[in-house]
Amino acid sequence: MGMLCAVSFNRYGRLYYLDPGGLRPQVGDKVLVPTDDGPEVAECVWAAQWVTEETDGFPRLVGLAGDDDLRRDEALRRRKAEAKVAAKRLIRAHGLPMKVVAVDHVLGSAEAGGERSTVYFTAPHRVDFRSLVRDLGATLHCRVELRQVSARDSARVQGGIGSCGRDLCCATFLTDFEPVTIRMAKDQDLPLNPLRISGACGRLMCCLKYEHPLYQRFQETAPALGSRVSTPEGDGRVVGHSVPRDAVTVRLDADGSRCSCSRASVCAPRQAHDQHYTS
Repeated sequence: MGMLCAVSFNRYGRLYYLDPGGLRPQVGDKVLVPTDDGPEVAECVWAAQWVTEETDGFPRLVGLAGDDDLRRDEALRRRKAEAKVAAKRLIRAHGLPMKVVAVDHVLGSAEAGGERSTVYFTAPHRVDFRSLVRDLGATLHCRVELRQVSARDSARVQGGIGSCGRDLCCATFLTDFEPVTIRMAKDQDLPLNPLRISGACGRLMCCLKYEHPLYQRFQETAPALGSRVSTPEGDGRVVGHSVPRDAVTVRLDADGSRCSCSRASVCAPRQAHDQHYTS
């Protein structure tokens, strides 16, 4: 048990959780966050509060950002914007099929490797960008790296709003991209329309994986469609499943009406039958 706060380097961007140490930052405060390239300015979006999880493995805030830190952060953001504009212009000049996704810029000292820019881009195939790197380095007067990223990484970096109306999962809390298959959509009886099951990146939505285990467990224990069951309302045939409600829809033999029954109420007879004839 300990205290944690959440910060973001960009508004509506990914959240990073840190141990506030002896600080008590409030929402909107500018704080210094440790990174591989030294402390960077971020905004507190979740005030420090007690949590039940262990906090030993979380990085600790360096401190609150001062005026010098804010001026340096503003200069860094200007350099990022300049690098992005220059990269787009030179890509057009070289006629390369590349799309700039984001730019990272480090105002490092000579001991730390000097000033450098990293340009992240997407492309339909591998691109020979050696001449572009030379021209971009000469324009920005710093060391330049170009890194090709996938469509999912592009969505994570740029952010956006999903079809659910919320911020993209990959841009807020997902740390790894786990495999998502079309089988997951089929198991959940979702329409196999690419427009309905694809995310902002054009790939299958990551959230298809969230509830898939629930559907698998339901299918393992619930009576199959078309099977006969006994319900509190009488005998009938299963004509529908409702996984969110953990229920099945049964058409009764007596009058043809339909009733919704909990999975437990219709599974008991099936389990007794299976145990009797398979044991």
